[in-house]
Amino acid sequence: MSAPTTFARPVEDIEINDCWRQIGVRGDKSCPELEKHLHCRNCPTYKKIARGLLDRAESSDYRDERASNTGREISSTAEAVAFRTAVLFRLGEEWLALPASIFHEVAESRSIHSLPHRRNSAVLGITNVRGELLICLSLAELLDIDESQNGEQGRQTKSFRRLVVVGERDKRVAFMVDEIHGIHRYSENQTLTPPRSVGKAVLSAIVAVLPWQGRTVGCLDGGQLLAMVDRSIA
Repeated sequence: MSAPTTFARPVEDIEINDCWRQIGVRGDKSCPELEKHLHCRNCPTYKKIARGLLDRAESSDYRDERASNTGREISSTAEAVAFRTAVLFRLGEEWLALPASIFHEVAESRSIHSLPHRRNSAVLGITNVRGELLICLSLAELLDIDESQNGEQGRQTKSFRRLVVVGERDKRVAFMVDEIHGIHRYSENQTLTPPRSVGKAVLSAIVAVLPWQGRTVGCLDGGQLLAMVDRSIA
């Protein structure tokens, strides 16, 4: 089952609290949270505002201008429902997309310390991200994706592996990706039904496929993927 739809608010309805410019690292540095978080980008308030901006709908002025140019009315409600924001990344030859709402950060690759007596091969160990120890998983193992060929369709490509941190605020995990494209916004009518040829493990988490730059991207259900992660580390 797909995760519940999150309705985006128009950008003019989002109140931007630019505290980082007033009392944060770009202001007078008087914010009491700086002692705890060291930098504004590590603060939950900063991340919450960033997520709100990523998921915002188009402004009414932009919609009105586009409607006048095309000669047709555009419903703001339909516009908000139809669009999704995701982060695109590659594992082996497979391109995947996860909702931006469950992403916390992307970092450089780092050491992973193995755990004794681990019961699931998808659990690689623990890693340190900004002083926090997080469980590190092999998403390729979890989804049964072959990473033996680090390139697309057999072509060797330069790999820039990154560590991705996802999950809920108090329950975050990390996994490595071979390449990350970044944020991509798309409409629901661009997606297609996943083919039956997709493996059972990845198919259980994929809700749609998205044509993108001549590739096929598997759109993962964030809630279903996090449930699979929970089962793997239980």
